[in-house]
Amino acid sequence: MKVILLGAPGAGKGTQAAFICQKLNIPKISTGDMLREAVKKETPIGKQVADIMAKGQLVPDTIVIEMVRERLQEPDCQQGFLFDGFPRTVRQAEALLAAKIHMDCVLEIAVPDAEIIQRLSGRWVHPASGRVYHTEYNPPKVPGKDDETGEPLIQRDDDKKDTVLKRLTVYHQTTQPLVEWYQLQEKEGGALAPRFAQVSGVGQVQEIEERVARALMGRRRMGQ
Repeated sequence: MKVILLGAPGAGKGTQAAFICQKLNIPKISTGDMLREAVKKETPIGKQVADIMAKGQLVPDTIVIEMVRERLQEPDCQQGFLFDGFPRTVRQAEALLAAKIHMDCVLEIAVPDAEIIQRLSGRWVHPASGRVYHTEYNPPKVPGKDDETGEPLIQRDDDKKDTVLKRLTVYHQTTQPLVEWYQLQEKEGGALAPRFAQVSGVGQVQEIEERVARALMGRRRMGQ
């Protein structure tokens, strides 16, 4: 099964991606991870994009698609795969379609902005160990201090409220048109168009996994 997973930062995509990949026995493909690995290994594509990424610029879609095409030739992709974080824009989705890479399902994990802001802006980290706390869901015994060492906790820049708001704004600007594009594809794109499904990402992890499983059952029974 070939799945595109959409969701805002903090929506729980990572957890659900792992669940889907385990149940369907398919690999997760993250173009961001692939680009960073290509730069690290100094592959031909890595050399092309190193300067672009260092400047914080977007890698051209043609390069990303070529990298994806190469990855999909690997044996572990023959039974399907999951795209996490790609495509991000309608332009990338169109490029994917033009490359004749047909998907089975586009699944959006939907979480209200207020919930995401609460999830992310409440996170604090012990930098030396990586232990993560949350002011509401997993508070430290002493506010602002690591439970084991007593050392100060920090808040990562990405988790600060102003940054979270900016990330959400960018996500909605780029992804809402993408959601609408895939909904139109499902309606008008014919038999090869992917099915679009949206599930709530609010609740216990097991509850969300059950919603995800039901959403994907339309094309394939989970675990088979």
